[in-house]
Amino acid sequence: MSRLAAVPPAGSSLTTRDRGATEALGLVLIAPVAIGLALLVVSLGRGVDARAQVRTAAEAAAQAAALERTPAAARAAADRVAGAMLVDADSCSAPVVVVDAASFRPGGEVGVTVTCTISNRGIEVVRAEPEGSSATAYATIDPFRAAASGP
Repeated sequence: MSRLAAVPPAGSSLTTRDRGATEALGLVLIAPVAIGLALLVVSLGRGVDARAQVRTAAEAAAQAAALERTPAAARAAADRVAGAMLVDADSCSAPVVVVDAASFRPGGEVGVTVTCTISNRGIEVVRAEPEGSSATAYATIDPFRAAASGP
C-alpha cells in the first residue's frame, strides 16, 4: 500500500509544478533557437537586398553612361547615378564604380561595374565578416546619335 501512496493523485500541485517546470525548460531551450533563426533570416534578407540594389545601380549607371557624349561625361554620370541609388550603408557601404569606356562610340557599348561591402551591423552573431557584392552591366550606345544631320 505504501507504493500507492507515493503516486500523487491527478490534478495535484506536484503535477502542476512538474508541468510548469517542463514548459519553462522548453522556453529556455527554444528561445535561443528562435532568435538565432530570426538573425539568420535577417542576414539572408540583407544579402539578397544588397545584391539586388547593386545590380540595379549598375544597370542604371550603365544606361546613364550610354546617354553621354564623351567617356569623361559617361564616368561622371555613372558615378552620380550609382551614388544616388546606393545610399543605405547597411546594404552597400563604400560603393566603387568602374566604367569601361573602351568601346565608347556610336553603336558601341559601355560597361559599369559596381562593387560594395554589405554591412554585418546587428547580425555579427550570424555573419562575423562583412561580405562584398559586385555587379556588372552593359548598355549599348545609340548608333545614330552622332550621325551628321543632312541639309
